[in-house]
Amino acid sequence: MSNPLPSSAAVADGAARLLHSGVIRAVGPDAASFLHGQLTNDMTGLGLSEARLAAYCSPKGRMLASFVAFKRSHDEIWLACRSDVLPATLKRLRMFVLRAKAQLSEGGDDAALLGLTGPGAAAWLTQMLPAAATGAIWSRHEVGAALVVRLPDGAGQARWLWAGPAADADAVVDALPSLALDRWDWLEVHSGVAPIVANTVDAFVPQMLNYELVGGVNFQKGCYPGQEIVARSQYRGTIKRRAALVHGDDAALPGQEVFWSGDAAQPSGLIALAAPAPGGGWDALVELKLVALDDGSLHLGSSGGARLQPLALPYVVPRENAA
Repeated sequence: MSNPLPSSAAVADGAARLLHSGVIRAVGPDAASFLHGQLTNDMTGLGLSEARLAAYCSPKGRMLASFVAFKRSHDEIWLACRSDVLPATLKRLRMFVLRAKAQLSEGGDDAALLGLTGPGAAAWLTQMLPAAATGAIWSRHEVGAALVVRLPDGAGQARWLWAGPAADADAVVDALPSLALDRWDWLEVHSGVAPIVANTVDAFVPQMLNYELVGGVNFQKGCYPGQEIVARSQYRGTIKRRAALVHGDDAALPGQEVFWSGDAAQPSGLIALAAPAPGGGWDALVELKLVALDDGSLHLGSSGGARLQPLALPYVVPRENAA
């Protein structure tokens, strides 16, 4: 099977309403310190000009949610995540606020989310604020009443997360080409950064989705739920499962099992994120035993399921811990 990756610019340009995503707001003088003690990344050092990827883990180190975190103001942090994990995550975080001076709530109408990509979006951002269009990955910018975060590239194409009032989101969508949500999801698959969704809650430690390779884990910060297990996985050479990029002919869904011909009696991986590919078929990020990438074949759903072709991730995955 040939590499199915088409030119991303030909299939993804404009603004997509991120209807599957939402925002948790943490407001108050202790908002950053509270989240610092809950998430895998440094929140006390989070500045107004940057954003950070972070995970929220169980005491066993398994990811319950993942966020793009950025500040609305000095005392307000927004956590963008998938909507199907938001209510349970918000409820769980609230349980641990205790005496911290921080209030947690859903984002509401002033925290609509859009995904921007392609030449049309870049031209619009350049007109609005050139620094937003050219900013480094994980930079954060104020564009009118909204915030724009530069996300990791997908299929070699720049992407931005727009967060702001719903009325302003309508104006942005009207000003740009309309981008289908599945095209945005395809770019997210090709960024190599899979968010946690309802079907993958409690399935992965952060390294299984390569989060420490893309800036989602800070090993120098203080404790957080699951920190000991996450650190042990990193430093004791126990990382034997990683996220890989694959393409197949059949539709794939998060939480679906993947089988390897070298051990066909049991699943060897789990789909973390999937989307239809512009050239046909489906592309997916799959959490997988590293040995399954060395030889044999991968199959979706069962040992006799549709074959999956490994593709190249946009970053290097080390193999020294695979033994």
